[in-house]
Amino acid sequence: MMDLGNPVLQLRQDGMRAEAEGRPADAWALLEQAWARRTDDYEACVAAHYLARQQDDPGEILRWNQEALRHADAVGDHRVAAFYPSPHVGVAMANERLGNQVAAHAAFEQAAEHVDALPAGAYGEQLRAAITEGLRKSS
Repeated sequence: MMDLGNPVLQLRQDGMRAEAEGRPADAWALLEQAWARRTDDYEACVAAHYLARQQDDPGEILRWNQEALRHADAVGDHRVAAFYPSPHVGVAMANERLGNQVAAHAAFEQAAEHVDALPAGAYGEQLRAAITEGLRKSS
């Protein structure tokens, strides 16, 4: 569970709300604020991953998800356990769009290594399905 008393995590929440409401410019601005206000690796991994979601260019999607993973690795505790599959899937899908199937498959495999940490419910099921389909397509 994310601490929404944390200003960076609140900006992330507000950015996702703006995205869901069809306000991409507001979402981008809020998530850029989250990135600018990060104070540690945990905040940075969250902000970078959600900035990746706002990108159209697969190279930028890849870059921001790699940044998220780099910071998640630096956190290295329970707060990021369920987080790992999502940026790995982002890396994989960006690599697919860039035509790098080997890197895509490797990223889907890395996501699969963390699948047990995913929560029950729609979010976890969506990622599990993306990983299963990604591994099937990239084999």
